[in-house]
Amino acid sequence: MPNVSTRASPLRQVAHTHPIVRSAGRRTPGTVVGRRLPHLPEGPTLSSRVTLREQLLRRKPIEAFAAEQAHNDAAGGDAAGGLRRTMGAFQLTMVGVGATIGTGIFFALNSAVPEAGPAVIVSFVIAAITAAFTALCYAELAGALPVSGSSYSYAYATLGEFTAYAVGWCLLLEYAVSGAAIAVSWGEYLNEFTERVFGVHLPQAVSASPADGGVLNLPGVVLVVMCCLLLVRGTRESARLNAIMVVVKLAVLALFLVVGVSGFSSDNLRDFAPFGIAGIGTAASTIFFSFIGIDAVSTAGEEVRNPRRTLPIAIVCSLAVVTVVYVLVALVGVGAQPWTEFEGQEAGLAAILHNITGADWPATVLAAGAVISIFSITLVVLFGQTRILYAMGRDGMLPSTFARLSPRTRTPVRNTVVVSVFVAILAALVPLDKLADLTSMGTLVAFSVVSIGVLILRRTAPSLPRTFKVPGYPVVPLLSVAFCAYLIYGLPLETYVMFAAWLALALVVYVAYSRNHSRLAPTAPTPEPTPDPVGASR
Repeated sequence: MPNVSTRASPLRQVAHTHPIVRSAGRRTPGTVVGRRLPHLPEGPTLSSRVTLREQLLRRKPIEAFAAEQAHNDAAGGDAAGGLRRTMGAFQLTMVGVGATIGTGIFFALNSAVPEAGPAVIVSFVIAAITAAFTALCYAELAGALPVSGSSYSYAYATLGEFTAYAVGWCLLLEYAVSGAAIAVSWGEYLNEFTERVFGVHLPQAVSASPADGGVLNLPGVVLVVMCCLLLVRGTRESARLNAIMVVVKLAVLALFLVVGVSGFSSDNLRDFAPFGIAGIGTAASTIFFSFIGIDAVSTAGEEVRNPRRTLPIAIVCSLAVVTVVYVLVALVGVGAQPWTEFEGQEAGLAAILHNITGADWPATVLAAGAVISIFSITLVVLFGQTRILYAMGRDGMLPSTFARLSPRTRTPVRNTVVVSVFVAILAALVPLDKLADLTSMGTLVAFSVVSIGVLILRRTAPSLPRTFKVPGYPVVPLLSVAFCAYLIYGLPLETYVMFAAWLALALVVYVAYSRNHSRLAPTAPTPEPTPDPVGASR
């Protein structure tokens, strides 16, 4: 068993130096995080005086985030330390591109085109504008609070504990469903590739969910297992392989653009918006979850070098690349094929190339590229979800096992295994087209919270060092919230019902467990970092 550091935890260290902690948005003299000040008289425990409202609204001090980072960086190679900083700006940008490009092109396009017709191009532009406003807000908060947890951590510092907890649940939902949905589409392109190259097509029983006439989607399960093994091996290896796969993905999409333009026909754009403005908005809402890469970048705040500089650069650069590719591919796609043929079409881009050229090789190359591309998306999506769980486990919002790191690789091994099993089950058994809108809802709510967080933190911590500031403040954050609200409005009623049920479940778990185990609870234990014996045995 490796030696375990006995130094005080970062949040407990803050307690020694920060005599006033915000609770329910007000100052509570004489209290500190995790213990009573020595001069307080004996009497009823402080926890008995804390109301549910105060628990819901208490905020994590900015000093606590800084102390955690100082603790992790000072730990060096200590097994009891935090996540290891291994990524630079290029690799982190590739994380954002890898988590985004492919979802809206290889999967959501077949769902969005039937909703908007050729005007899906406008839907992508609206989604991209919304994501651009939000990305600027993410860049400011990531430069000010370069930590794991992304919008969960930002909400904890600005809007209070339960809002942060609810955002965390939104993120867990969007990452899990998004990862599973992408894994399902991977099976479609894998079948397309194996059939064209080897003449082999997997039986429907092992390549489709029960709702689609199969028994389980085996390719989706295999993909998730491979990503799990790579993430357990280490962040450095995962980031390097992801960067290679992203380059391959961009090259394949460039091939699609070059070949697809030769089959472009303006006649396919004649009935441009058959469902009007409503259809455009609905399609934009459906595809918005494909911009999850913005959030995935910020989950790596504790694993990048020089995070205050690297995070804003990677967020802005990845969004720029993603927006250009999405709009160009959507334009060429609907121009090369009548929009009525997209619905129910498997491996859509490969089919378009085959129809244009009449040859197998372009479609084969694109199918192979899609197999690689979707692998990278799933890898980054699983990575992002494990880091959200890591941050929530460290704060006491979830059991501490989610925050345990392998002494050798400094990655959350148990956390990764749990996430992978859950996503694999979804990919194998659940018809995920019904959950795509629910994922968009979670993404839009999280993005709105980040934009509101910028407004609040500018007022509550004006002197906080920021390596990037949102231009056009406060107009840009307000526009971000407004655009997110517009896209939320376009989602169907059943999505609102499912989302309300998900948040109700979050509230039950919070009241039953998290509020009493929170690291901000006066009587909550402060666990020391513990090496993960599962990872130690590897």
